[in-house]
Amino acid sequence: MTQTMMKTDFRREPVYIAVLALLLIAGFFLPSWLRFLLQTALAGGLVALGVAIQMRAGLVNFGQGLYYCLGGYAVGLLSAKLGITDVFVLLASAVVVALLAGALLGLLLARYREIFYAMLSLAVSMILYGVLVKAAALGSTDGFNVPPVTYLGWLPEREIRADVVYTLAAVLVVVSCLVVARYLRSGAGMLCEAVAENEIRLEYLGASPKRIVFFVIVTAAGISGLGGGLLAISTGHVDPLMTNWTTSGGFVFVALLAGRGSTIAPVIGFFLLELVQTYALDIAPNAWQMILGAVMLAAILLLPGGLWSLIDRRGKA
Repeated sequence: MTQTMMKTDFRREPVYIAVLALLLIAGFFLPSWLRFLLQTALAGGLVALGVAIQMRAGLVNFGQGLYYCLGGYAVGLLSAKLGITDVFVLLASAVVVALLAGALLGLLLARYREIFYAMLSLAVSMILYGVLVKAAALGSTDGFNVPPVTYLGWLPEREIRADVVYTLAAVLVVVSCLVVARYLRSGAGMLCEAVAENEIRLEYLGASPKRIVFFVIVTAAGISGLGGGLLAISTGHVDPLMTNWTTSGGFVFVALLAGRGSTIAPVIGFFLLELVQTYALDIAPNAWQMILGAVMLAAILLLPGGLWSLIDRRGKA
């Protein structure tokens, strides 16, 4: 792990408290549409963070939407089909389902690297997509709606329901980013960099690259499952597009766009990308892809270190 990352993430942990306070305060002043966009970006940012964790170990996962979708469908099935509406049970179930899937697939994926890892993870996610598209009982391509959730038996009034969900999402996402930052600070987290640099030397030191990669895969899966669960609760809907290759590819781009300077960076990057896409659709409905592509290209060329490099430069100035 580089010295820059150490300074940004781990010696300034109060920044997470400041970010959480900013999110909670902004929720009272932002327009409803913009707050909803930010809320969904918080959920998607967790998945991008899961991709970023794997990138630190030299792995690029083009199928991270698999765990995102499993978390969302776990929430949807338990609430819509079984009548379980407590938000804490639902989110815990989303994380557990994603962790189990990550552990199962990790036994296979931990053996592969580079393009083989990327394509195999993509193939597995597209298998899930094909199954969900053919599952008429789950709404096929349309998915199904998720009923309002309760909080230890309390069902908020309709007027404040969105406020409560937004607050929950902000708290859980910021806390998750802080926990991941502490993990990356630990010895196990620092070994991720060693896997990417030289696995043979790591084995000489007595560490197992496969075990490290396995743990990284499972950790990223759990975070992504939480993101999928939050999205299902925030939007009140789940569908197979959550595990489509386009969705997973978007998470990879956000992880690259955000940079490696902070665990909160993928959340910020996801929000900015969604914001650009929203305005591009409004300005040029028939050419929004061109605008979005131009912005992406400019970001890659002008900021090869990611968006967080702007903050690092300012801190060094």
